[in-house]
Amino acid sequence: MNRNQLSALGPVTVAKVLDEIRRAIEQSGVSRYRISQETGIDQGQLSKLMAGEAGLSIASLERLADYLDLELVIRPKSGRKRSK
Repeated sequence: MNRNQLSALGPVTVAKVLDEIRRAIEQSGVSRYRISQETGIDQGQLSKLMAGEAGLSIASLERLADYLDLELVIRPKSGRKRSK
């Protein structure tokens, strides 16, 4: 799913981000063992992520996204003004 497709789903939640990471892992065809070895993320943690039992730290999420050739972007909401 590309950024435009994800944006079309409405507000992006952590759950949606983790779902996309899971989908990218499944579609990569790479074993969790290899992903673990190449990213330094514990294989047990990856298994829990895939089972929906746990999330990841920001640092691990960044490493995994980079490995999967994904980009994590945080930006201000459009049309929302902050009061000072």
